[in-house]
Amino acid sequence: MLNQDLLKETLDTANLECWERERTATPVRAFAVRLHATGCSLRETQEIIRLFGVERSHQAIWQWVHQVSNSVPDPPEAKPKRVAVDETAVKINGELCWLYAAIDLESKLILDAELFGRHDTDPAAAFLHRLAEKHDLSETVFLVDGFGYQTALARLGLRGHRNYTDRNLIEKWFQTLKQRIDRFYPLMGGQSEKRSPMD
Repeated sequence: MLNQDLLKETLDTANLECWERERTATPVRAFAVRLHATGCSLRETQEIIRLFGVERSHQAIWQWVHQVSNSVPDPPEAKPKRVAVDETAVKINGELCWLYAAIDLESKLILDAELFGRHDTDPAAAFLHRLAEKHDLSETVFLVDGFGYQTALARLGLRGHRNYTDRNLIEKWFQTLKQRIDRFYPLMGGQSEKRSPMD
């Protein structure tokens, strides 16, 4: 059971006079958007905020995600200890791109994700450089599969080594992402495409 203290600050802020005319105060909507961004489904988010006495439909939460997400500040800087990094091929409008992502193995949060037109050492270094600008990586050890990453890590003065076991979490995230794209992209008017073996 979630502790109600988790939302105390949000709900206290939501009761301020400036939010009185809103059916659901912006801080509560922002909290729900953050929950959804961490991987909770709309219905899971609906159930979590219901525990705190906020009754809203999953359709309402879907609208919040699209209305509020751009106005919510970025999450605080992380200081991860072990981070798995990888890339996967995706097709966007028929063109092959490479999605790079990094996940904190302790918190299981996606620290960053970025698309590139190709995959080799340069995109890997660019992705890691951007990651270093967003988070404190002074104590971070990167777990990589060896493709371009070891050179990129050395180039940026970051620590890491090959690991094919503990990196399963990011592989599972890529798999879930592709399953959701396959399931929902056609519903939004897109055409599903057969993947090549490299996907």
